[in-house]
Parts: sequence; C-alpha cells; structure tokens
Amino acid sequence: MEYHNAVEPNPEQIAGFLAPGDDKPIYMLNLLKYKGKAQYADGRATDLTGQEAYAIYSDAVRETLAAVKGGITFSGTVSRLVLGEVEELWDDVAIAMYPSRAAMLEMISSPEYQAILVHREAGLAGQLNIETTAHIAASLA
Repeated sequence: MEYHNAVEPNPEQIAGFLAPGDDKPIYMLNLLKYKGKAQYADGRATDLTGQEAYAIYSDAVRETLAAVKGGITFSGTVSRLVLGEVEELWDDVAIAMYPSRAAMLEMISSPEYQAILVHREAGLAGQLNIETTAHIAASLA
C-alpha cells in the first residue's frame, strides 16, 4: 500500500466530500506529519517548529469545532508501529467529530477557521485525513 501525505485535498476528494450523503456524525482520523521548522507562506520570520505552529492551529480549531457542535475525541503522539510497515511514521494522530459533513463544511468555511489556517499550513509537512462513521454511538463526555 502506497500513501501520500498532503496538506490540501485534490479535486476528486473535494467532490466526494461535497456529494450528498447521510446526515450523521463523521469522525475524521488525522495522521499528522510536521515540518522540522514552521514555514509561513507570507515569509514571516519564526523560530517555531512545525509542531509548535500546528499547536497554535490546534488550540484555536477547538473553538471552531465547538461552534458547530463538534470536538476532538482523541489526540496523541505516535510512539511506534505495532503492525504493518511504512517508510516513515506520522508524528501525531487526532480524531475530530463533526455532527455531519455539512457541519464540517460550515466550520471550514467560517472566517474564524480561515484566519487560523496559516498556522496549519506553516506547521504541516502533510497528513492523511480519513473520514469514518461510527458503528457504535460515541459521546464527547
């Protein structure tokens, strides 16, 4: 199995996300790979690592998630590979819950979310973002 980390979805992925679907909660599994040093598109000087820049985004995205009744259900650091083989491990994983695809689209279209994207883009070398649905109802308790 080959994989390719990316920072933005391709047109086919966008079309699939925008296609009509069930109006039920989705859980986005994020496999995150950071840049060694943050690189801002506007060329600003920074001493931040990629992980530190992404942490600025991550802290702020919790508020935009809450605004659409979503939330982070899990986040953690990748410590080792137990099964399978990949050339390089991701740095962190996170699972975000959205009440629906429409809620996620609402969030990523908001001015608040757009304002924090600069930190995500500065910090991420790439990621895999995998949409999942639950077999068993989960809560954000």
